[in-house]
Amino acid sequence: MNRKQFLKNSTKGVAFATLFPSLAFCTTNGKQKPIPGSYSITQNFEPDTDIELTATPTELQLFTGNKTNIYTYQLKLISGDNAAHEKLPGSYLGPIIRVKQGQKIRIRFKNQLPRESVVHWHGLHIPPEMDGHPMYAIENGEQYIYEFEVNNRPGTYWFHPHPDKITGPQVYQGLAGLFIVEDNNSGLPSGEYDVPLILQDRMFDNSNQLVYLQNNQMGQMQGFLGNRILVNGNPDITFNVSTSTYRFRVLNGSNSRIYKLAWDDGEDVIVIGADGGLLEKPVKKPYLMLAPGQRAEIWKDFSGQNTGTEIQLQSLAFNDGTSMGMGGGMMGRGMSGGMMQPDGVENGIAFNVATFKVTENSGKKMELPVSLSTITPINPADAVNSANPRQFYFYNQRMQWVINGETFGMTEVADWEKVKLNTTEIWEFINGDNGRGMGMMQDMMRMPHPVHLHGLQFQIIERNISGMQRTVWESVKDGFMDDGWQDTFLLMPGMKVKILLKFEDFKGIYVYHCHNLEHEDMGMMRNYEVID
Repeated sequence: MNRKQFLKNSTKGVAFATLFPSLAFCTTNGKQKPIPGSYSITQNFEPDTDIELTATPTELQLFTGNKTNIYTYQLKLISGDNAAHEKLPGSYLGPIIRVKQGQKIRIRFKNQLPRESVVHWHGLHIPPEMDGHPMYAIENGEQYIYEFEVNNRPGTYWFHPHPDKITGPQVYQGLAGLFIVEDNNSGLPSGEYDVPLILQDRMFDNSNQLVYLQNNQMGQMQGFLGNRILVNGNPDITFNVSTSTYRFRVLNGSNSRIYKLAWDDGEDVIVIGADGGLLEKPVKKPYLMLAPGQRAEIWKDFSGQNTGTEIQLQSLAFNDGTSMGMGGGMMGRGMSGGMMQPDGVENGIAFNVATFKVTENSGKKMELPVSLSTITPINPADAVNSANPRQFYFYNQRMQWVINGETFGMTEVADWEKVKLNTTEIWEFINGDNGRGMGMMQDMMRMPHPVHLHGLQFQIIERNISGMQRTVWESVKDGFMDDGWQDTFLLMPGMKVKILLKFEDFKGIYVYHCHNLEHEDMGMMRNYEVID
């Protein structure tokens, strides 16, 4: 059925349209789903920045020989400051959209892809119809108008497609960009010393075309893992730096790969920001665990280096706790020159991510600030369910990734997924089935799950490791960044994580899901609804 037609004979559709006149029902793959009734701009909304963003297929010269077919977002500025956007040089990724807190943004999204698509503004606190729920996906040739005020703290956010069952392949083909809410912190590196690092793994065939395991069931079960690392959409990249201090905005934009980031010069990873912006103060770690969807801002000082020095940002070996990876990445296989060995693509292997070469004995050295921002902690005692947190079990059931035994339904919201506006709650996430699974088979299907909640930021208050294998915990324990505001966290096999959430400002339906994009596409995603 055409997306623009009403299901006039559907009692459920009529009832929904009566209650919500701005929405109508259509069908996709035999399922009912609501779509917006209007795609026109709001006349009384006066944006500070007005952008046209088009998702389209194209090709790019990544390697010698054939060009690579990719998807990309093309940006056209209709009104606003030219500095509000920039293109990553020689990359299919991006653009980078830069805004300020309190600004009003209009984005006219146009879909020129073969399949339906929608844009999710990852980490932003905006109304549900602006968030990129799969129910709002538009077909080829259609347009969707996003209009919202930037309510988030200054920080590094991002955007990517979010259509039901095909998020993984669309992100994999190249659709991702940064959405930076700028700060006025003069004590941090800026301009050319404020550098994005978007990390992704990909696989190419002999004709330089992207290879994806969409129709491979085991590949879907595990999640896509590529055999080549790209940074900012470029393979084998070397960054030329001066003897200066840098701020690196790192995004794990991979479909399912987890990174254990460390410097090969032995210096600590100095973290100054997380998903939701700057931390209260810098945190030093020997390495940083970064799951798909997570961001981190890293301070790095090259001022003491000689010209010609090369420093590697590495991903160290770790045990991911799954037997699906044939030993959880601890098989001793490695990677050199930016290319993994053909049989070594599993999570947890060691490899170099990017090279930083000191080419200029000039620049600006800065002192690491003692304090960065003010963060008011949420009081767990304010949670309406502090004595009985909601629990969400992430596990595999009969070769299907599920949350509390359920998969995604476009408009389906269970009673245990309804929350009240203007309340604070504690949610507990458990990687395991609580005895619901299939014994040994269930143990074999344990995998890490990066958990992402749409529509808000939260604070992590507890990480329980009592159900984890000791060898797994020892290989990752010093790398978790639980400070500050978050919207995505890594839930390792056997681990439990409690978070504090405030449901403010907006009513409606949002999704929460595993950010292993193949798991999400297989149904490891659910709705939660904020009600009066």
